[in-house]
Amino acid sequence: MLNRLSVLLAAIIPSNEKGRKSLLYRGEKCLNCNHPLDKSDKYCPNCSQLNSTKKLYFKDLFQEFFSGIFAYDSRLVNTLRVLLFKPGKISKEYVEGKRMRYANPFRFYLSVSIIFFLLSGILTKISEYTQKNEIKEKRSPKVKTFEKDSFETADSILKVNQMQLPIIHTSLSEKEALKKDSVLYYTETQLDTMYWGQIFYNKWRIYNDYFSNNIETDPQSALAQIGHQNNTYNRWLFKKIIDFNFFKDNPEVAYSYFISKLPFVIFLFMPVFALCIKFIYIRNNRITYMEHLIFAFHVQSLLFALLIITLIFDYFFNSNLSTFFALLLFAVYLYKAMRIFYQQSRFKTIVKFMTLNTLFSILATFAAILYAFLSFSLY
Repeated sequence: MLNRLSVLLAAIIPSNEKGRKSLLYRGEKCLNCNHPLDKSDKYCPNCSQLNSTKKLYFKDLFQEFFSGIFAYDSRLVNTLRVLLFKPGKISKEYVEGKRMRYANPFRFYLSVSIIFFLLSGILTKISEYTQKNEIKEKRSPKVKTFEKDSFETADSILKVNQMQLPIIHTSLSEKEALKKDSVLYYTETQLDTMYWGQIFYNKWRIYNDYFSNNIETDPQSALAQIGHQNNTYNRWLFKKIIDFNFFKDNPEVAYSYFISKLPFVIFLFMPVFALCIKFIYIRNNRITYMEHLIFAFHVQSLLFALLIITLIFDYFFNSNLSTFFALLLFAVYLYKAMRIFYQQSRFKTIVKFMTLNTLFSILATFAAILYAFLSFSLY
């Protein structure tokens, strides 16, 4: 009886709620978890699902999708505003429990880093494609070639000049080799008798010399000319020769490429950064490791926001100066954020700021070397 009366009143009395949220469509139990509900329950107190028995239509999905975006967007704008102009405040209020007005630190960091990654990747590919085409047009064929017949015997070493020379046989056991422009040319059989490091070093020199004096950039064709096996490792090494020379001639592309991969590296390194902060504030027991991590997410999000601005500026004005100023601004921001969030004196904050940067720089240098090697290998 009461249920029928409430439905009747819902149909007669005007309500601010429309669509699936209307009082007219509210049920007596949650359709998701079967928890008992009242007509006054807009959402299930057990699982938070909307209390609605109305069937779904495209209009409903469309409205809910955009209402969710705008709800997050309002927190996003507020988070970005406070983060940019009030260092440390957002972290302080978030750990104190004022969280509904701000975006989730992890989600916000992920959003900013993905935008940075996509933008950097697109700009890198555009610059790389343009400059590779320019380099390809400038390169001209050279007369220096490798004769396949010169490698028919295991102890043959080819000497290449501006004219074809006859094959000269020598013995690797006697450690004799003919030299041209300080490059020793070895057959695959001769290289197999060396240590791994010697094999890599000599192959690198041979392939680099071939690439420098020939227009051929296809690894399979180049290996056929050199007389080495057409296997995965040799093709990979020859391609790395091409990439190395391209990066050497175009350092700005190399810079953009490695920078574009930094969000993932920094994300994986974020717990280490928070651990460094925990170490320098080891006597502050009132702040947990997770709260240090929230602070780290916020300051790193600010760093990526600054880098996004510098990417756009550098691309259109062809300059790298904005990156320097962005990093300088971030250093000042980090000091002020530490001062506000941890509530310590200027002197203590400066000492801990310098300690944090020194400790993190040592760890980051090691990670950067490893990252550069792996990213270049997989390029």
